[in-house]
Amino acid sequence: MQSTTVRGRAVLGPRQAREPGQPALAVEDESPDGAPTPSWALVALGVVACAVLAAACWTASHVHADPPLRTAARFLHLAGLIVGLGAVLAVDWFALLWLLGRRRLSDALQTACALQTPIWLGLGGLVLSGLFLRPDLSSPLTLVKLGLVLAVMLNGLYAHWLGQRLRLVQEHPAGVPRRLLMQTGIAATISQGGWWGAGVIGFLNSHP
Repeated sequence: MQSTTVRGRAVLGPRQAREPGQPALAVEDESPDGAPTPSWALVALGVVACAVLAAACWTASHVHADPPLRTAARFLHLAGLIVGLGAVLAVDWFALLWLLGRRRLSDALQTACALQTPIWLGLGGLVLSGLFLRPDLSSPLTLVKLGLVLAVMLNGLYAHWLGQRLRLVQEHPAGVPRRLLMQTGIAATISQGGWWGAGVIGFLNSHP
């Protein structure tokens, strides 16, 4: 797919190739995200995410919430799922539109950057509220859900790293490398599977 110019702006698909003499994206279309996050920092955050989830599991097994607190925790749990999954759906929808050539890569990247906060807030709400829901850590379904939550956390950091790689190549004449496209698709699949899987298991656990 080649890039075209519509009313003075470039419309980019996943395999954009610039014709000789065709202008690149204007500077104002780029996302001013500053310096990229170092890889070592993302690895450190991954270790922290594992530690936080492990600490949450230990704390949940020692917390005995009264019924009003558990009711409030259920609401916060549902709210976290709605906020986080809704933001993830929006990001992946823009990514799909980019792959179909309906949006520029810069649009998808800006959307992902803007929705990082609600995604992590949703995850944080799920973990925090889970402390008061008395999860059955001996249940295989609960363990699978915890594994999915951890996968979503680590995949979110990986997706951030992929976003940095995409920003570096978004104006390259040869377009986005096929390997990077495949990695992006895998990350989106893990994200959707993790969020939906955790939601379904939470629903099953609430209706024994």
